[in-house]
Amino acid sequence: HGKRQCKGVKNMSLLSENYFRVLEEVASAARSAGRDPGSVLLLPVSKTYPAGDVETLWKETGVTCFGENKVQELMEKVPVLSPEIQFHLIGHLQSNKAAKAVELSACIHSVDSVRLAQKIASGAEKIHKKIRILLEVNISGEESKFGLSSYKDVEETALAVRESEFVELCGLMTMAPAGAAEDVLHKTFSGLRLMRDRLSADLGKPLPELSMGMTSDFRIAVAEGATIVRVGTAIFGARNYSV
Repeated sequence: HGKRQCKGVKNMSLLSENYFRVLEEVASAARSAGRDPGSVLLLPVSKTYPAGDVETLWKETGVTCFGENKVQELMEKVPVLSPEIQFHLIGHLQSNKAAKAVELSACIHSVDSVRLAQKIASGAEKIHKKIRILLEVNISGEESKFGLSSYKDVEETALAVRESEFVELCGLMTMAPAGAAEDVLHKTFSGLRLMRDRLSADLGKPLPELSMGMTSDFRIAVAEGATIVRVGTAIFGARNYSV
């Protein structure tokens, strides 16, 4: 996931300044945890922001992976952006949009049912595209959150795509409770790591990715082993959901 250097842009946009600042904070959190900063991917989440902002960040920083929450936004952005730019779909995905999600993204973080996993596999097979997926786990047990709620469900969903040559299960994803205390965050993120380790042992295959941590809690997530942190607000700014 190596750290990219600035391409020598003289008048760097605020977006890129934000990106490099967060990248340094991620690197610092990794070093504090005795980890290689290059082992953590900073995924800028561009939801509700226009394709032009994604292009600016790509051109000025060289970052090629972005996070999006909705298939609808992928449909608007992917056709007008460079094919070098790849999107990870990180928001809740309905199974009737699975095929479109496979077509437009490189990785889907929010696989939360056997049915969705099977729809993704079938969509990938139809267009002969290898898609990477993560299983979303509701570690904190909040009723308002999507995600698989037990290890049994996680294992069952993993086994549902095991035979598909077009789906690569890479790891797990979770969202921590908003505004949670530090001990709760540590428990949530370490819980995901332990579940990943158990699943990896049971499946007999490496599951390298742990997608966890957002603007408010990515430092703790990195300390607990995150390999992908999903940061929107600290890079793009606050969202306006009224538009």
